[in-house]
Amino acid sequence: MQQDHNKISSARIPAIAYFLFLSRWLQLPLYLGLVLAQCVYVYHFWVELVDLIGSVFGNQSALQHTLEMVTVKGAESSGKLTETTIMLVVLGLIDVVMISNLLIMVIIGGYETFVSRMNLEGHPDQPEWLSHVNASVLKVKLATAIIGISSIHLLKTFINATAYDEKTLIAQTVIHLAFLLSALAIAYCDRIISRTIYHADEHE
Repeated sequence: MQQDHNKISSARIPAIAYFLFLSRWLQLPLYLGLVLAQCVYVYHFWVELVDLIGSVFGNQSALQHTLEMVTVKGAESSGKLTETTIMLVVLGLIDVVMISNLLIMVIIGGYETFVSRMNLEGHPDQPEWLSHVNASVLKVKLATAIIGISSIHLLKTFINATAYDEKTLIAQTVIHLAFLLSALAIAYCDRIISRTIYHADEHE
């Protein structure tokens, strides 16, 4: 019965409209590509983590690689594993995790919003935000994630502040504030749209 209903519904849709609607599946390779990018980040995370652990246990090759990762161009390397070095490596790992979270939101949220329903209702591992995700909610969450990533980069810059000139520090701070203001503007616009829809529904 349900199949017959779907066939009837499909038949009522003009051919060109149905073709355009099917074109949404062209986005599938894009999301699969992001999954591959996620794999690259997982590999990068474990390489950095293994090098950090190796440095703690005195592996000189791992120590050299760790110092190269965190030493800013123009700054002198300490030549040993210090608290600041460990902090910078950990911040780098957190940065990778946050970018990975951003990828997950884009992959799952984008697929659910623009391609096809996942029908995860009732699944114990369904993300809490997925139940009410739409294009506006996705934009706000992405903007919030970008602010978190920008905050980590800014913190890493301030830890190595002596290796940067004043213009670079000011520029990175201004860019971070621009991200923050953009996220607030997106959230405010989304709130206005939500209120408008709510009042329109009330008057129907």
